[in-house]
Amino acid sequence: MEFVEYKNIHAMLKQTVDEKPEKTAYKWYNGDGEQDSVNWTEFYKQVRTVSKSLMALGVNKGDKVNIISYSCFRWVLSDLGISTCGGVTVGVYQSNLAKDCQYIINHSEAVVIFAEDDVQLKKLLEIKDQIPNVKKVVLFNGSHNDDWVLTYEEFMALSEKDSEKALDDVIAGTTPEDMAAIVYTSGTTGVPKGGVLTHDNLTFTSQSVKGCTSILDNDETFLFLPLAHIFARTSVYSAILAASPLTFASSIETVVDDIAAAKPHWFASVPRIYEKIYGKVIAGAESKGGAALKIFKWSMAVGEQVVDLRLAKKPIPFMLGLKYSLATKLVFSKVQAALGGRVRWCISGAAPINATVERFFHAAGITVVEGLGMTENTSFSHLNRYDNCRIGWVGQPGPGVEQKVAADGEVMIRGRNVMREYYKMPEETAKNITKDGWLLTGDIGEIDGENFLKITDRKKDLIITAGGKNIAPSAIEGVLATSKYINQVCVIGDKRKFLSALITLEPDTIMEYAHEQNIQYTELNDLLREEKITQLIEREIAEKNTEFASFESVKQISIVPEFTIENSLMTPSMKLKKNVIMKTFEETIDGMYPKD
Repeated sequence: MEFVEYKNIHAMLKQTVDEKPEKTAYKWYNGDGEQDSVNWTEFYKQVRTVSKSLMALGVNKGDKVNIISYSCFRWVLSDLGISTCGGVTVGVYQSNLAKDCQYIINHSEAVVIFAEDDVQLKKLLEIKDQIPNVKKVVLFNGSHNDDWVLTYEEFMALSEKDSEKALDDVIAGTTPEDMAAIVYTSGTTGVPKGGVLTHDNLTFTSQSVKGCTSILDNDETFLFLPLAHIFARTSVYSAILAASPLTFASSIETVVDDIAAAKPHWFASVPRIYEKIYGKVIAGAESKGGAALKIFKWSMAVGEQVVDLRLAKKPIPFMLGLKYSLATKLVFSKVQAALGGRVRWCISGAAPINATVERFFHAAGITVVEGLGMTENTSFSHLNRYDNCRIGWVGQPGPGVEQKVAADGEVMIRGRNVMREYYKMPEETAKNITKDGWLLTGDIGEIDGENFLKITDRKKDLIITAGGKNIAPSAIEGVLATSKYINQVCVIGDKRKFLSALITLEPDTIMEYAHEQNIQYTELNDLLREEKITQLIEREIAEKNTEFASFESVKQISIVPEFTIENSLMTPSMKLKKNVIMKTFEETIDGMYPKD
């Protein structure tokens, strides 16, 4: 495909504004539960207002601006305003503790911070003396009687101090090589590293994504992923390029209701959301039992046949087509309705998705395409195509992206999607990007004759047992987590004689089971040491073990409390901090292995 050589992000935005001036750009739910929206023309006016207000606060080209908020319209508006006036957006997860915010604020040298509300402001006031470079805090919502803090309305009013020409001059001087964003890794090990992304990184990647997706002219999308993560940002920029109206979730707690109301045609998500939906559907069918369960199983069997034929690009026989239409009416239409009823396809990224879960959605008529990306390559290098998809593979490279596998099996990527550097970390940059521009991804994989890439595991996560077996834990964890009673799985076994696992419980299904078994409890944690619950999970693990070779099967388990962001056992991007988990539960793990 041919790439447009955009000078900067503003140029890409302005193209969409000029081509679709009256088309809806964004929708969101206000505090009254009503939906507000803005078209591209009005959005662009607001972007320029943000830019001029930032200039009035003394934000110059190259200055860093933090955004600490859940994903929302003002997050995107502020981000585009920052980049348009030559600033650099640095997102911070709203779930971060004050000390974690302090590190990113100071390391990025931020001069202004956008904060979602009083909850985020409280963190900033707590560390105010430790972040001396910050001139002002701008609240998306709420107000505060402190000269350091501006309401969003007060902030926007500052735009009158700067002229349109002054802004146009800044825009004209912003080049593709200029820094547009610093995205901090969520830090499963060590301190977060800030990936520096340029305007060209973002405009190139948006085009590469659009070049291998099925976004039609009137398609709408939906966003609930955290915009501090580059996966969500890349989705937003791709939607700008495609002029896809985007609806924001009100909160992570209301995602299910919001997506049903938004009725998107496509959206991006992490695997955990698909796994949760799958688990709920399976649990619901099994709880009904009887004829309803028989119909569900029959529909799934029909759907599986259709999936196999579609993936093999073979026609569906007439009679099977009739059966599938009936299965869709009886079962699959309910899955589609839960996602708004118009979803054709979804992207799954940020972690591997279980093949069983992916096949389930394909059977339901929703094509989930798995992709691959990381902060260091603008969250995009590979994607299965809507009409050329393989389950268990992350697809072919996007247009303009090169791939190869090193001698030790590590996947390497080169292209204009690869970041410029780690901010203020030259040694780390040199370790991860070769002199000729190849990014070392840390993934172990294989490439076939059609250029499809399959990831077998993370280089650092490979388990080597005492018997010398190399085992990829992520694949095992994905299979075990398909149990409707299991929430999270952390497989252990490096330098050990066999594999064991720390398991957390899926609250709804476990509490329902406890009720059926007349097990008395007050809260979920009361069930962690309950013998009947342990026996249930052991049966579930034994059943899943049949899918593995003997040396890959999990021999011992321990049920532990949930891994969360709050207890520092999970990153804000929903990845397990395995080394922290293993240290936290060291005694528990040792107890699963008999002394020699």
